[in-house]
Amino acid sequence: MNNRKLLAILLTILTVLIGVIFVLTLLLRFNNEQPISDNNDSLLGINQSKITLGGGDPVTMDPHIAGDGSSATYIVEIFGGLVTITPDMEIVLDLAQSLEVSDDGLVYTFTLRDDIYFHSGRKVTANDVKWSLERAASPQLNSNTSLSYLRDIVGFIEKRYGQADEISGVEVIDDKTISIEIDFPKAYFLAKLTYPTAFVIDKDQVELNPRNWTRKPNGTGPYKLSEWKLGERIILEANTRYHLGVGNVQVVDYQLSGGSILTRFENGEVDSAGISQNDIDRVRDPSEPLNKLYRQSNYFQTNYIGMNNAIAPFDDIFVRQAFASAIDIGKITDITYKKMLPQATGILPPGMYGYDESKKAYEYNPELARDLLAKSKYGSAENLPPIVFSDIGAGAEGSTDIQAYIEQWKKNLGVTVQLRQSDFATFLADLDSNKLQIYSIGWIMDYPDPENILDVKFHSQSTENNENYSNAVVDQLLENARSELDTDKRALLYQEAEEIIVKEAPWIPTYFTTSHYVISKKIKKWIEPAMIVPKLRFVEIAE
Repeated sequence: MNNRKLLAILLTILTVLIGVIFVLTLLLRFNNEQPISDNNDSLLGINQSKITLGGGDPVTMDPHIAGDGSSATYIVEIFGGLVTITPDMEIVLDLAQSLEVSDDGLVYTFTLRDDIYFHSGRKVTANDVKWSLERAASPQLNSNTSLSYLRDIVGFIEKRYGQADEISGVEVIDDKTISIEIDFPKAYFLAKLTYPTAFVIDKDQVELNPRNWTRKPNGTGPYKLSEWKLGERIILEANTRYHLGVGNVQVVDYQLSGGSILTRFENGEVDSAGISQNDIDRVRDPSEPLNKLYRQSNYFQTNYIGMNNAIAPFDDIFVRQAFASAIDIGKITDITYKKMLPQATGILPPGMYGYDESKKAYEYNPELARDLLAKSKYGSAENLPPIVFSDIGAGAEGSTDIQAYIEQWKKNLGVTVQLRQSDFATFLADLDSNKLQIYSIGWIMDYPDPENILDVKFHSQSTENNENYSNAVVDQLLENARSELDTDKRALLYQEAEEIIVKEAPWIPTYFTTSHYVISKKIKKWIEPAMIVPKLRFVEIAE
């Protein structure tokens, strides 16, 4: 499953009257916010604190349906929920000032802070929290993301499928107090509430402008969306009344186009730039000026080749195992990415709770791969149905690593694989519909718990199980881990489940992610967390 903004323009809380005046007040509140000027200096003066970054258009700015990293990058800065997660991977209270958990571990009672406001200036109440959760569960919204992250709440499933008018497990006690009941004790429940689908949004704004409210959303987060020009820029402005502390950076200007990000960095147009394999050798050179600005950090992301177990020929475990054994991932990764990305040894990334470096994914073994294919119900490459590999992109050729996979499957198995590319939004839509046969993508951890990848992606009943993988033993292990409160025992359960999943190969883990980037000298402190979390307010500018 982020961003920055300009110094908040304090909005006057308009008195809500009756009838037409009520409507006009709402219109003024949401449509009369001043845009930031082109030079961004008129509002903040000469001494404003601003950084400029590269970025891309989000798929959506609606927290309740977002499920991709590009959208979450901005959403976590603009919105907030009862709890949040720090760059150090610590779960802390956000809109809530206190939390009580019942002795049986089923009821979470949150008391809200007194100083929490939407960016418009309206105070946030417990009713706003309840309405937001109800919206995330609504059949009309049809959010697969909310099903994955909020189904633990009693009554959520019934609401989601139109069997109830409200979530029975969510109760407003008073304006400042709300209780949430879950189906059974879970060590990771609070972590799931840090994901955007549990964030609070403004009912008034959504109902007033249901089609376009996300163009300038009224959130509670540390930054406000000041400007969004598709394909050009996104400007975030610091929320000066943010309850957890106003960030040092007042304006974050995301440039969504403009050519090579590293060239723009060298020209002083952006303050940070990711490093591609085309530039890594130069940046690694100690004699190169960029070397002094070069940084790298681990990221909780596992990249993989997914194979749909419900679509032939990947309905056969031996075919999946053959495809996993027929490609030299380590060599391909080293050549393609110049040792920038470590080969994945399993599903859980390094640094994640439960990670076991002794667990190994399939090793390159062409002879074994051919034997496995022969053992399948198809018997040989000639008997396989057409295979279409889906990827994000355009043109006749895929990325270098995918071309290498396809070539090695041809060489080692005699299998011809056709490549089909599509834009990101189309790819995600097809993925969510479980239409893809075989494809390449990555899973970014949304909270630091093995449940977020093993349970979310591989339990047979999960809506995020795009491979249609099903194993009763794995399901039971994952369900046992949900309620296991002993940390060591939970880790063992996840490790056992992971071992089975890797062996049955619904995924071919390819590589873990390491971030490589350069940072401008003007930035005194840069934050590069292992996951997408609200980070911008922790960035510091040199004096």
